[in-house]
Amino acid sequence: MSEAPTNVSHETPPKAVIGIRRLKEAMPHPAQTRIFTVANQKGGVGKTTSAVNIAAALAMGGLKVLVIDLDPQGNACTALGVDRSGAGMFEVLVEEAPIATIIQKVAGFPDLECAPANQELAGAEVSMVNMVARETVLKFAIADLLENRLTMGQRYDYIFIDCPPSLGLLTINALTAAEEVLVPVQCEYYSLEGVSLLIETLRKVQRALNPKVHLSTILLTMFDSRTRLANDVANEVRTHFPRELIDIPIPRAVRVSEAPSFKQTVMTYDAASPGAIAYMQVARAIAERGVEQI
Repeated sequence: MSEAPTNVSHETPPKAVIGIRRLKEAMPHPAQTRIFTVANQKGGVGKTTSAVNIAAALAMGGLKVLVIDLDPQGNACTALGVDRSGAGMFEVLVEEAPIATIIQKVAGFPDLECAPANQELAGAEVSMVNMVARETVLKFAIADLLENRLTMGQRYDYIFIDCPPSLGLLTINALTAAEEVLVPVQCEYYSLEGVSLLIETLRKVQRALNPKVHLSTILLTMFDSRTRLANDVANEVRTHFPRELIDIPIPRAVRVSEAPSFKQTVMTYDAASPGAIAYMQVARAIAERGVEQI
C-alpha cells in the first residue's frame, strides 16, 4: 500500500492542490510531544500510508508534526515529496548528526516536516553493529532535538517514526525512542500474525530498553465491507484490542494508492475521497485521545 502503483498516469491530477488550509475546527494539542512508532512486521499493510496521511491530517488540524522516515525504501519521503538525495537518517544514526540538520519542510504544509531516509540508510544496520548502545541512538537524537526546540520556545506536538517491515536494529531503535506504537492491520489474517510477533518483540523491548513504550493504537486498513474475511478480521481485532483500536476502518481505495505516485498524501491529492475522510477522522480521534490521557 505504501508503494506507488505501476500503472498510473503521471499527469497532474485534477484535484491536486499546491497548498493546504487548516481545518476550521483545530485539533487539540497534547500536553507534551507524543512519539509514535508505526510498525508491523508484515509488509503491504498500509504502514507508511497510514503514517504520512495521519501526520498530514494532524498538521492540517493546526498541530506541529514531524515524520521520521526510518524505512530504507523511503516511501514516506515519496508520499511527502521530500528529497532523499542529501543527508538523512543514515547520518543521524551512524555519524551522530543532529536531526535538526537534515529536517525538510513538506511543501504546502506549514506545520509538517520530514527527516528523510536517504539512500545510504540501507547500510545503517551493518554500520551500527559495533556501536556502543546501538539500540538507543535514535532515542537520544530525538531527545536532543526536542530539548533544542524547547530552548527556542518551540515544540512538536507529534512525531511519527515510520519503520521498515522487519524487526531489525532500525525498528528496535524506533521502539526504544517512542512511548506509543501504532499498528496498521490489513483486514486479512496474515496481518494479524504480524501483530502477534510485534507484541512479542515489544515485550522484550519493554523489559530491556524502554519500559514506557506500549501498544496504544491499532488501525484497520484496506477494509472492504463487502467481504466476509474483512469483517471477520475486524471483529477479531475489536474483541482482542478494544481499547487500542480506533474503530474507523480505512477503506480499500484507489485514490489512497494513487497519491504517492504524484508525491502527495491523499489529504491533498483528493481531500474529499473516502480514504482521506477516514484518515482525517482517525487523526482527530488520536488527537482527542491525547487530551483524554492528560
